[in-house]
Amino acid sequence: MKDKRWRLVLGASLMAASTVLYFVHFLIFRNTYHIFLYLIGDIAFLPVQVLLVTMILNELLERRSRQERLHKLNMVIGAFFAETGTELLGLLAAFDSVADTVRDEMVPAPTWTDRQFLDARAAIGEYDFNVDTGRGDLAALRDYLVTQRPFLLRLLENQNLLEHQSFTDTLWAVFHLADELAYRGDFASLPASDLAHLSGDIKRAYAALAVQWLAHLQHLKNNYPYLFSLAVRTNPFDPTARIEVVA
Repeated sequence: MKDKRWRLVLGASLMAASTVLYFVHFLIFRNTYHIFLYLIGDIAFLPVQVLLVTMILNELLERRSRQERLHKLNMVIGAFFAETGTELLGLLAAFDSVADTVRDEMVPAPTWTDRQFLDARAAIGEYDFNVDTGRGDLAALRDYLVTQRPFLLRLLENQNLLEHQSFTDTLWAVFHLADELAYRGDFASLPASDLAHLSGDIKRAYAALAVQWLAHLQHLKNNYPYLFSLAVRTNPFDPTARIEVVA
């Protein structure tokens, strides 16, 4: 209510100031024709001014603001993969019985173009990951996610994540998997139906994380080649990857 009253007072004050200035103009020049000539001209220009200010200038400013927010968000995503995401992908890939099928898409070369990254992300998005809980170590995965939980919680506190719905969904998938695993004790005694449920949770987090990882690598290649080089040399999907730089 106070905000509305403030707007009304401001509007009335501006109109009163304009009226006083026009009256002073009349007292000095005694020419109403001149006053109305410029008044109508200013009103006629008002739609053009609105177009320039609200639709063009504001759009340019908003675009720059979005770019700045996206840059900050990419820094957050980079921190996530550096601290948690890359190692987590390796742990999840151990449950994929046909991980070799997606190796071509998940091992980008330094010569990849944006088109190749987009094609790889599209292929991974449509890929039906075949997760088998018997192939990986559920206890190790649970322990790792539990230790990373404080870091993941701090990521969710970052307001910039609101600009990236798919990455936020990925974090929620990882959180859900962590909660599911944390509530279970001895994985060896779980029934087949519960293991199938966990397979679905792993598959959801795994698929979402793989797509985000490719998008992250594309960003690194275009903006930070030295970080892209490190990511390629620590690629969990590349059995030939080694951290040492070789000629």
